[in-house]
Amino acid sequence: MSAETLTKETLGFQAEVKQLLQLMIHSLYSNKEIVLRELISNASDAADKLRFEALSDNSLYGNDSDLKIRVSFDKDARTLTISDNGIGMNRAEVISNIGTIAKSGTKEFFQSLTGDQAKDANLIGQFGVGFYSAFILADKVTLITRRAGSDEAVKWESAGEGDYTLEAVEKAGRGTDIILHLREGEDEFLNDWKLKSIIRKYSDHITLPIIMKKSEWKDGEQVPTDEDETVNKASALWARSKSDISDEEYQEFYKHVSHDFENPLAWSHNRVEGKQEYISLLYVPSRAPLDLYDRERKHGIKLYVKRVFIMDDAEKLMPQYLRFVRGVIDSADLPLNVSREILQSSRDIDNIKAGSVKKVLGLLEDLAENKPEEYAGFWKEFGRVLKEGPGEDFANREKIAGLLRFASTHADTDAQVVSLKDYIGRMKEGQDKIYYITADSFAAAQHSPHLEIFRKKGIEVLLMSDRVDEWMLSSLTEFDGKALQSVAKGDLDLGNLEDEAEKEQQKKVEEEARDLIERVKTTLGERVKEVRVTHRLTDSPACLVAGENDLSGNLERLLKAAGQKTPDSKPILEVNPEHKLVAKLKTESDDGRFADLANLLFDQALLAEGGQLEDPASFVRRMNSLIS
Repeated sequence: MSAETLTKETLGFQAEVKQLLQLMIHSLYSNKEIVLRELISNASDAADKLRFEALSDNSLYGNDSDLKIRVSFDKDARTLTISDNGIGMNRAEVISNIGTIAKSGTKEFFQSLTGDQAKDANLIGQFGVGFYSAFILADKVTLITRRAGSDEAVKWESAGEGDYTLEAVEKAGRGTDIILHLREGEDEFLNDWKLKSIIRKYSDHITLPIIMKKSEWKDGEQVPTDEDETVNKASALWARSKSDISDEEYQEFYKHVSHDFENPLAWSHNRVEGKQEYISLLYVPSRAPLDLYDRERKHGIKLYVKRVFIMDDAEKLMPQYLRFVRGVIDSADLPLNVSREILQSSRDIDNIKAGSVKKVLGLLEDLAENKPEEYAGFWKEFGRVLKEGPGEDFANREKIAGLLRFASTHADTDAQVVSLKDYIGRMKEGQDKIYYITADSFAAAQHSPHLEIFRKKGIEVLLMSDRVDEWMLSSLTEFDGKALQSVAKGDLDLGNLEDEAEKEQQKKVEEEARDLIERVKTTLGERVKEVRVTHRLTDSPACLVAGENDLSGNLERLLKAAGQKTPDSKPILEVNPEHKLVAKLKTESDDGRFADLANLLFDQALLAEGGQLEDPASFVRRMNSLIS
């Protein structure tokens, strides 16, 4: 090893890590025992990664194929050590994995911090930064690691004060040792009985043996012997019978596979037998991770074959719209050397995925039906992601649609609590469509002039203002045999909801306004596709409507904001001849003043639906002229 390689180097933490360490050092976590849980989980992950890489390079095991985790302590030195013989890290990996937080959601995480310790602790759990929790117990942390297949080891050390040191050292075998130099007052973590009880409580499900020295009583205290003992059960929890697993064990296993600090909302544990054999243990979290809306982020499903870890974040096992699901799938049929190429083209994988999706959707249906308050909490966290489902999963579109929730004119609040089933149950006699409106905000949807006739007749309209709603509606065109119809697109035909007298009155109004409509259309020219008498408005003078096959105004604005080209389509202007402003147009003989009024009608309608004026100065000029 060269002298240069042995040089000790001091490096600064990434700015975000400095902030995080300050939170940890001030003990945001109320339960310090979870430090040991997090470090043991990381050690287990390191062993899983070694198993995976060794599938293609068995020499990585060397002469040490017995994977395990060791926990030890030194009362005199006041140190607690967690060691593993997993994959280990090289120098670059240490800097990448510990010196920085290379994870999307970092900025959002720190912006979300409130200064309230309880709330911030939950956020840290959502962010999943288990290693840094070591500084809750330790005023200095030493990490010594050697990557499998390498002869060089590196020592990382920090007091959590903004920088850390790196130097090359000697290490007998591969893997990682984390040495916690305990703070004053943390002596309970130098107690044999205490450590073993924590391991059994939080890490009993770890599939690797967690080894400690046996102890014996001497002179009134426990003293370690030279004999090893396995502290945990060291068996795959998912392979055990459901009747033998307590809720607490399920919850702790979730925290292990997800690195979340909160209990899951629900879980589904299933063993499938027959043509295909596999076990799935799938969890729905209670809170959304901060990078939930990063669609490039890998999913949280671990794939095992015959209890042997194959890969983490197996994206082929769960669709994007269920990317919040965590858990494990263990197959008895896949080959141990399964590759990503096989995953992409395997019928077995497709069947496992289809079965797992049905289990998750069934779990959500059960929550929605039997625990509506818990489902409301789920929807608040994950609803916008679930709305991606109808466009991605045609086979389960109806089932997903039944799980969706919306705001509506029924309650007139922004709470998304109305299901499509609820809506159909409240439909008027003779109503055959599910009506909705999309807008860029709830207020814009709630106060849209397009709702006026619906409010007058007491017809419920779904109020959609999430960006994903437009994408969802391109695939979700009906539910339970009822078509979904935008109140702002195409001709409004209320069918049996209108009586003959109303239809005759509409024809009469249209006939009387024919000359006015032609004059407005001529005046506006290329600004409009068509001008016609409205059937939607009762109080407003005008509104804009998209053609039946055109993009809605809201979708067009979203696409333009995303830098995408949109078809060149013009809106339809609908006017209300019974409104005072439109009545004034009928009697206006001055062409210039008529043009100002007609353009003002169009601009007002555009603003009402959340659009932007092409020429704001002209709008202000016309408005000032009319006022004065």
